[in-house]
Amino acid sequence: MATAGKVIKCKAAVAWEPNKPLVIEEIEVAPPQANEVHIKIVATAVCHTDLYHLLENMSKDGFPTVLGHEAAGIVESVGPGVTDFEPGDKVIPLFLSQCRECRFCKSPKTNQCEKAWTAPHDAMAGPDSRLTCKGKKVLQFVGTSTFSEYTVVRQIALAKIDPTAPLDKVCLLGCGVCTGYGAAVNTAK
Repeated sequence: MATAGKVIKCKAAVAWEPNKPLVIEEIEVAPPQANEVHIKIVATAVCHTDLYHLLENMSKDGFPTVLGHEAAGIVESVGPGVTDFEPGDKVIPLFLSQCRECRFCKSPKTNQCEKAWTAPHDAMAGPDSRLTCKGKKVLQFVGTSTFSEYTVVRQIALAKIDPTAPLDKVCLLGCGVCTGYGAAVNTAK
């Protein structure tokens, strides 16, 4: 696409500090690095985890940030080493990465990927974040930050979906549906 290798300026809902309203700001999204994918977010939803981080987690360590982790979008461009995705693919970002190779990913009993947990859960936070606003780094919430028109995620934090899937509906698969299903089947039995 036309933005490959370029910084994208777009709108995002930035949480500057805890317990304060989100502010719609123009941010800059850096191009993807090795094993990362640039995504145009088409649909996103609000999860209680986003609200918890904003309204109940009073630590200033997680701010400023762009919240959001329940979304669907279209691959805009890919970084070096990305082999599973190409521009135009429809995808769902995953806040729990899946390498598809480790013993946990191959197990039907868990989705706690070894590679996801050996890297920091907020692997794109701090100096590694691809987001900036007003010259300041903005943290990428759980490595996804979907309350933005564009974001960058690690390729193991993406699931390719059917090209005919309605993005405004399947965005809920990123967290809400799987969490609810898992709670009903695994916890409530």
